[in-house]
Amino acid sequence: MFRRTNIMLSRITLFAAFACALMFFTTAARAAPPYAEFLLDPATGAVLHAVNADSPTQPASLTKMMTLFLAFDALDKGDLVLDQMIPVSRRAQNMAPSKLGLVAGTSIRVEDAILGLVTRSANDASVVLAEAIGGTEEQFAEMMTMKARMLGMRNTSFHNASGLPNSRQITTARDIAALSQALIKGHARHYPYFSRTSFTYNGAPVQTHNRLMSRYDGMDGIKTGFVNASGFNLAGTAVRNGRRLIAVVLGGRTSKERDNRVAALLDHGFGVAPLRPNVSTIEVAAAVPAVRSAIKAAVQPPVRQQAQKPLREQPKPVAKTKAAPAKPGSWTIQVGSFKSQKAGQAGLDTTGKVIPAQLKGAGSTVVKGRNGSFQARFTGLTKTAAEQACSRLEAKGQDCLVLAPRN
Repeated sequence: MFRRTNIMLSRITLFAAFACALMFFTTAARAAPPYAEFLLDPATGAVLHAVNADSPTQPASLTKMMTLFLAFDALDKGDLVLDQMIPVSRRAQNMAPSKLGLVAGTSIRVEDAILGLVTRSANDASVVLAEAIGGTEEQFAEMMTMKARMLGMRNTSFHNASGLPNSRQITTARDIAALSQALIKGHARHYPYFSRTSFTYNGAPVQTHNRLMSRYDGMDGIKTGFVNASGFNLAGTAVRNGRRLIAVVLGGRTSKERDNRVAALLDHGFGVAPLRPNVSTIEVAAAVPAVRSAIKAAVQPPVRQQAQKPLREQPKPVAKTKAAPAKPGSWTIQVGSFKSQKAGQAGLDTTGKVIPAQLKGAGSTVVKGRNGSFQARFTGLTKTAAEQACSRLEAKGQDCLVLAPRN
């Protein structure tokens, strides 16, 4: 009787632990901003890498890229002049930080307002430009959305000029990359403003928020952003050996993680280093098998109780994944990171049924990573086949990483 009571208590304890873990994972999943990343070669239009490319999220201060696009349009049309003084409204003065500290009833030079957006991401200067161009910020936001459609940004909608929180203001990593490309190509005369790391306003230095500018060789823009609903966002571009790439990360957990990931994407595109899976992606992919393991542990008696009974047969070992030898220079795609080799193999089997045509002839393997996760991969692909396979999977809502061959 006492022994049965102990077993029941152990089971109750395990169930309670599982329930707490499940509540934690559920709460974290709800609280975490959507994550996405995108790497584009603007010269060819080739998508070199994408994760959740079309998942909607708030752009935060990446919104100001469109505000500046319309400001540059106005300069080209002659509707604005760089030395022109534009008025500061009460609405602009009352904007939340970041800001230049503009005072209602005064005025600011157009060029200073532009530099305020580029460096400090000034919300007050955003409204000043919006009102100067559109009359009101609301009318300007409509102009922003119309321009987005003209640029092919099908999944973006603007409702303010600053990027301050608004649940209806959404964009995607793909759309932000398109906007970056349009700024670089369509406003080549004005684009160098994004290279400015500081300027002086009212006798005080104003520094950039984009710390990656000073530490990534070849980077010359574009914009950072953050609100709680979006996480840490960054659109960045760099040129090496005459080749330009555009990288976008949305939903980073910290500014450092976001910066490092943009640098890693660019390194991958330039052939400096293979792209490793993002930590955030690994944690999300591992969440389901982790919960399954907790359920399995909860419904079984404690190991100590099992040990009292003789084992009549040994458990069958998990079959190793059959992997075709990768050809030299071949590419790989990773379709998930899991808690066990068996779960990784199941992920491969499921993925193989989703896009059989794209994976025909590919090898498969489950590799144990340094962090203990099991990474499910298809090998022996050409670069084009790998990119096409990932594009098809991402269109179906599944994450996918393209891994370059290791020399």
